[in-house]
Amino acid sequence: MSGIKESLSKQEARKLVLLSQKLPPVNQNMGALQNTLSAIQHLGYIQIDTISVVQRAHHHTLWSRNPRYQVDHIDRLVADKKVFEYWSHAAAYLPMRDFRYSLVRKHAIASGKQNHWYERDEKLMKSVMERIRIEGPLMAKDFENTDKKRMDWSSKPAKRALENLFMQGDLMISSRQNFHKVYDLTERVIDDSVDTSMPSEEEYIRHLIIRFLQAHGIGQAAEMAYLLKNTKSRLDKYLQEMQENKELISLSVGDQNYYALADSLELLNRPLSRSKCKILSPFDNLVIQRKRLKNLFDFDYQIECYVPEAKRQYGYFSLPILWNGEMLARVDCKAERKKSILHINHLALEPKLRNSEKFTQSFNKELHAFMKFNECEHLQVHKVSPSYFKIQF
Repeated sequence: MSGIKESLSKQEARKLVLLSQKLPPVNQNMGALQNTLSAIQHLGYIQIDTISVVQRAHHHTLWSRNPRYQVDHIDRLVADKKVFEYWSHAAAYLPMRDFRYSLVRKHAIASGKQNHWYERDEKLMKSVMERIRIEGPLMAKDFENTDKKRMDWSSKPAKRALENLFMQGDLMISSRQNFHKVYDLTERVIDDSVDTSMPSEEEYIRHLIIRFLQAHGIGQAAEMAYLLKNTKSRLDKYLQEMQENKELISLSVGDQNYYALADSLELLNRPLSRSKCKILSPFDNLVIQRKRLKNLFDFDYQIECYVPEAKRQYGYFSLPILWNGEMLARVDCKAERKKSILHINHLALEPKLRNSEKFTQSFNKELHAFMKFNECEHLQVHKVSPSYFKIQF
């Protein structure tokens, strides 16, 4: 980075990041559904995840920013063609207004410049397309082979064909049924008003930069290129140009250098709600990049569902807890929905937590809301670290 450099304290940087992430949420004047759409548009994506020990990540991330969020909001927004499902750094819901920027990956996959993880069976893909064209929206299970005289519609090859057609843009997810994808032709899913023009390289890279910085406050090229192949060098080029044009500023936080939009520091004039506690999803936009989280919040976080049980320190699905502008605890939860019980398998407080009485009051209020969100009426606490800390529920 070159030019005049601003300097932010760690506390200022955290405040800027949290205000940009809209955490904790502030009073909202729009309707609940519109607030959900606004959150998706502002964040740029909402990661989808299948783990359901508590409400799935896409619901959880939106609830964290919209207290009036309902789990049918995403389905309604997809049906209203305001949101669509595709890939950001992972499977995600994206705002329809950004549809054209998904075409870069789709074109790269369709042209063979970028590989998808499934092998391509062009004959089967063509047949799958034709069935959907004639029959309408279908799920993978609709391609199971029930007639040996007909084409081999065995589910796994058909599912691979569906996913290849989805990733290259011929098909889209028109809805989900019990979380199973329903595929339809792209032209039947999007409105004629949607911009389907291919963005230039400059348009695409500038989109990545601006969307990231609007949602995150500050950022580095490597963070903007997170799990996006072959973008880091191009990002470096346009970041430099945008800084020279004074669209961006460079700033330092400790020994780390970041970029920010030219007017973003004005956010620091706004208050941050430090008294509110938020239990976050492991796939929340704020915490998904663990290295960034450690650099800015001094919070060494790992989701342990992929760690052998004997090596887990905090639990299978430990959720980060935000309070007073910092990450100060984590809680491993499980919703036993049939019995309406939320289990706290392990609540672990960070050693840096001070004023545990105020934290307790805020955490208890959040816990009540979190239980309701997870359709639970009862609470069972199994372990707290340190053991002297008591949940006053």
